[in-house]
Amino acid sequence: MSEITRMLQEGGLADARASEELLPLLYNELRRHAAVRMAGEAPGQTLQPTALVHEAWLRMSGQDGRVWQNRAHFFGAASTAMRRILIERARHKATLKRGGNPLRLDIEKLDPCAASPDEKAILIDEALGRLEEHDPEKARVVVMKFFEGLTNREVAESLNVTERTVERHWAYAKVWLYQSIRARE
Repeated sequence: MSEITRMLQEGGLADARASEELLPLLYNELRRHAAVRMAGEAPGQTLQPTALVHEAWLRMSGQDGRVWQNRAHFFGAASTAMRRILIERARHKATLKRGGNPLRLDIEKLDPCAASPDEKAILIDEALGRLEEHDPEKARVVVMKFFEGLTNREVAESLNVTERTVERHWAYAKVWLYQSIRARE
């Protein structure tokens, strides 16, 4: 068992001292996960990967008594926290888009099917929520591959399945999410 896993299991982030010791050990990997996630965001994003890591760390350290089984469990929770932060920001921007600061638009030039990147992120998050209800294991594969940026091998090791199973789950989930999103547009 690695030192990081032991620290995560013993005190998690609830203990201030343990939290201070863990952040430098986990920071680079958290930053890599955030950068992978931010690469898919719309250009002009004001949130940077560093800020995303810090916000996720604050949220996770605010969960009293929370401990993690291992590194994969911790990074899965961190990825979920990052995803929620990005979705909240997208919803907030969409809300502003709908109300404040109205613009005059020429109705002839509008494409009603075009969704902004923030609206697409919200659609994906909602579809992923439905997939979690329908098939949690396939949803977990999506989160690990898409949001955490893990390879098939890393996902297979984390879920204790074969790479071929990960490939099948990923293929199924992509089609399921696509169809779910198309049905909602």
